[in-house]
Amino acid sequence: MAGKVYLVGAGPGHAKLITVKGLECLQKADVVVYDRLAAPQLLGAVKPGTRKIYVGKLPDRHTMKQEEINQLLVDLALEGHTVVRLKGGDPTIFGRVGEEAGLLRRNGIAYEIVPGVTAAISVPAYAGIPVTHREIASSLSIITGHESPDKLDHMIDWERVTNATGTLIFMMGVSKIGYIADQLMQHGRPDHTPVALVRWGTRAEQDTLTGTLADIEQRVLAANFQPPAVIVVGNVVLQREQLKWAESLPLFGQRILVTRTRTQASELVNRIDELGGESYEFPVIETVYPQDKDDLKRIQESLDRLEIYDWVFFTSVNGVEYFYRHLAEQGQDIRRLNRAKIAAVGPATAEALKLRGIVPVELPGRFQAEGLIETLESQLEPGQKVLLPRGDLARTWLPEKLEEMGLEVTAVDTYQTVISQEEDHELIRLLEEGAIHVITFTSSSTVTHLIEKLKRMGVHDPVQLLSRTEAACIGEVTAKTAREAGLHVSVVAEQSTIEGLMDSLCSYINHQHRQVK
Repeated sequence: MAGKVYLVGAGPGHAKLITVKGLECLQKADVVVYDRLAAPQLLGAVKPGTRKIYVGKLPDRHTMKQEEINQLLVDLALEGHTVVRLKGGDPTIFGRVGEEAGLLRRNGIAYEIVPGVTAAISVPAYAGIPVTHREIASSLSIITGHESPDKLDHMIDWERVTNATGTLIFMMGVSKIGYIADQLMQHGRPDHTPVALVRWGTRAEQDTLTGTLADIEQRVLAANFQPPAVIVVGNVVLQREQLKWAESLPLFGQRILVTRTRTQASELVNRIDELGGESYEFPVIETVYPQDKDDLKRIQESLDRLEIYDWVFFTSVNGVEYFYRHLAEQGQDIRRLNRAKIAAVGPATAEALKLRGIVPVELPGRFQAEGLIETLESQLEPGQKVLLPRGDLARTWLPEKLEEMGLEVTAVDTYQTVISQEEDHELIRLLEEGAIHVITFTSSSTVTHLIEKLKRMGVHDPVQLLSRTEAACIGEVTAKTAREAGLHVSVVAEQSTIEGLMDSLCSYINHQHRQVK
């Protein structure tokens, strides 16, 4: 039985500008056929095992011909797959969707066209240019600017187009900007008509150049302004000085790599996006249930004696989550810890406990093991029994320090941290081009596992590859690991929280911008 093809618009570039329907299609796809215009982060939304086929241009291969892409969609559907053809912007606006859908129809294959947010409108919006305005422009035209001048003259009736609407949007016409400007002036647009070119709109590389029909070609040449860009012609361009908003966000222009587990990345990703940065997820670690029989036996033995503990120290959200998972699987009752005081390192860990009905001992100050000892030292007494649920890669400092103080410590590895199996060769390209500006590290394991993953993907010298990228670390322990690995650490959070990391990163970026100015 033949499958189905979804012809999906990916939006203008920012991963979160895909539609809800488009994202749902990606999540159920067996195969995704995509090109470089689609945000690479969107590929992280697919289910495990989904086949990804890149049909754009590679160094050793030209772009796959449109006829070959059309036939590829047919062949994949005939094999019974659910296929997503992911296209930049909206598939019906210069996306050649008619050719793809036409061949699918002739072959009796079911398909849907899923509209996307077109770059013609969204890219100017990110530059602070509304393409219509009640007092300035009540209509717009979307025009191709990609063809050669003779083809443009054949496809465009300049006499009619020039003054047909208040705003003219030219797609992909940077190299023809001089010819386009000349034609518009020759056919009646005043030479002082405002023009804006917005390059890579909604992405970290977004850049805007403004001028008039009379001087825009010279400005483009002087700035070496390269495609791809959307060209806006009309008085709406003058709104930019009042309405530009993206450039004012503190992380504008920054593509930031997020290395923590996918299940934990959402808070950091959302915060980066809110602050105007472009997040790029590449989870290098995963947390898994312990597999070793001896570890499981030690966990069971420790939970069988819950009533003996004077203290339970949680040092991470994962420690909380896996501890409760073991409790549930063994049928243990948390009320057996009634004599114990429970403490949490960091507000996120404390919040995870509060969500489960436990209000832990407050730990102001440093959100790491050293801060826990500083805060509770006067309450810790020799002979007290401590349960320490943690991960297998946790530092040994805390249990060793507690034992030095005469406490009896039961440290159990309730979960394991392993290297993620995901690969992303698009990330290697971005690192080689210097297009990843900051890497965030939220633990020492994210540092060591990123380097190891790059090696597994064929990078001979990962540290050298990462040398052009600045590291932002959630605390001094993580920063020490990064420095020892040879990475350039520019930011260390003053408070070891996601919010603290973002605050410190914003301060650093702001300082860098002031120095440039």
